[in-house]
Amino acid sequence: MSRKNRNFHLVALALILSLASVALAQENPTGELVALNASANTRNVPDGQKFKVRGIVIKSNADSFTLREPDGTETIVTLTDNTKIKAAKKNWFRGYKTAGASSILRGLRLEAEGRGNQAGELVAAKIRFDEQDFRTAQALESRVDPVETLATSTKLLAESNQERITVAEQNAERLSGQVNELSALAAAANDAAGRAQASADRAQAQANNASERINAMDDYELLQTFTVHFRSGSAVLSPEAKAEIDAAATKVQSDNLKGWVIEIVGYADSRGNRADNRSLSDRRADAVINYLVTTYNLPLRRLVQPFGYGSLNPVADNATGEGRALNRRVEIRVLVNKGLSSQAGV
Repeated sequence: MSRKNRNFHLVALALILSLASVALAQENPTGELVALNASANTRNVPDGQKFKVRGIVIKSNADSFTLREPDGTETIVTLTDNTKIKAAKKNWFRGYKTAGASSILRGLRLEAEGRGNQAGELVAAKIRFDEQDFRTAQALESRVDPVETLATSTKLLAESNQERITVAEQNAERLSGQVNELSALAAAANDAAGRAQASADRAQAQANNASERINAMDDYELLQTFTVHFRSGSAVLSPEAKAEIDAAATKVQSDNLKGWVIEIVGYADSRGNRADNRSLSDRRADAVINYLVTTYNLPLRRLVQPFGYGSLNPVADNATGEGRALNRRVEIRVLVNKGLSSQAGV
């Protein structure tokens, strides 16, 4: 993975009936892609207009799907034989690989790019998504489909019971001699309808809970920050620095965290020129992530690519030696995906 992707959007997965983060663009008269303002309902893509959108798949069939953005805007995306569908592996060494239309599942977070047609739909030329997001969509679909099936079956049962009640009432009017028997039958049918409604309510509650979790799938919260300090002009880890990294690794390994990632960001003090400070902060971040990988064998998909900000974002005054010492640092930020952490507690 290239450096420009090192600040990627902290992916981790999607859940069934809603969505996550979005990015859209259109082509201006010079041919450049520029941002569009999204509406709050179904998007009408102008015929022939170049357009890019990112969101969560909420409905899918063989030749089209509906993509929902975080503000609720929905875009219908049409597939053709020329649509290129690719999935990216989340590691440092593998790029995109070709995928098929069957990979576009509900709950999958993806990016689609193409042009509008006369129906206002986006005819996709390119579709991109991450393999990890695809595996998440597969898992979520297997959990939600049974819930939807249960809700449908309980609704049919309630309707069937209502029909039985109606028939029983008509029979009671025609056969006055059997009123007591029919009343008992109607009461039993009402009780069955009540149990069916209770079952439907439970199914709806499960679906609502799934919807809340998917809304949090692309939402990370900072759990804890560990700060590693360096000597002036150095990217070598001191014993104190290694102890701080050990504490961060212990946090994610011993607390049984779900949906965690570690973000590694390097900094330098203001002495020296900007290019040297940027390179030094990169090497410091690399040193920390190399120690984590070689010492603790942490999964690479859990580690955000290291990045160096140079002398930007100081935490102390660079005019003093004490302040510069505090600014020569790498921050190890432990983040937890809200959607997965809530799922773990269910």
